[in-house]
Amino acid sequence: MTGAPTQAELDAARLVLDRMGVTAEDLLNTVKPPAPTFAEYIPVVAAAVSDGTRRAYTPYWNRVLDQWADISLSDRTPTDIQRLVQHIKANLTVRRNTRNGNSAAEHLIAALRCLYRHAVNDELIDERSNPAAKVAKPRRQPSNRRALSGKQMDQLNEVVATTGNDPQLDSLIIRFHTETAARRGGALALRPKDLDEEQCLVYLREKGETSRWQPVSPTLMWHLLQHVEHRSAPMNGRLLRYADGRPITYHRYDNLWSRVGSTISSTVSFFSFLASLSIIESRVLFNFS
Repeated sequence: MTGAPTQAELDAARLVLDRMGVTAEDLLNTVKPPAPTFAEYIPVVAAAVSDGTRRAYTPYWNRVLDQWADISLSDRTPTDIQRLVQHIKANLTVRRNTRNGNSAAEHLIAALRCLYRHAVNDELIDERSNPAAKVAKPRRQPSNRRALSGKQMDQLNEVVATTGNDPQLDSLIIRFHTETAARRGGALALRPKDLDEEQCLVYLREKGETSRWQPVSPTLMWHLLQHVEHRSAPMNGRLLRYADGRPITYHRYDNLWSRVGSTISSTVSFFSFLASLSIIESRVLFNFS
């Protein structure tokens, strides 16, 4: 019977195992249950992430389900993911703001990384077996966002105020974003209780759970308060509402930009700007009374 191994023997054993890519846990011969399929696991992750993450990644998770619904997470390789990226880029819907599919590829890889990160945390796969972590995202191209000119802002405000089924609501939306430079999520999360009438401040809760007090003009504050009163917005509920009292959603923005884009006859860059829905996130500086 041999004695306990020396430190030198333990170090040598660790070195051999490390070079073989084997851990001490691997030697215990513990049989893990097979990893779930994408169809089984995507709903689990979708329920665990934030609303913003779910909205951003769901279109790409749906693409994954189209191709790999019944395949186990452990059966995909980095090459499989790269092939899926190329498939999506080749079948991309071409829009005015399309940039060779790089954005779609970046979001697909990010969506898969999110999925596999949860699988690693849930100990469904080993961290070393995470294929998404081994696929590089495409290099992000310089942003083509820009602020709107004064003429373009005049065109935008005119169309919003004279078309659609609720010009009053749409004009308030544009005025709010022009003054605050808030994201859509910040406007949709705004509540009547977030208005400080005395100091003309609104409390914004935006992407990444960030929050801030934002100054606004007395004119905008008055219109927000009138909107609350006339559309019966509850103090703890969403402020921006349709005429029948229902809170607006992201669809209101989608319809608004589509209407503006189909009405205004202007430069291609302006159309692309509207199509990308980035107008509300640009830092437009405009003076109001």
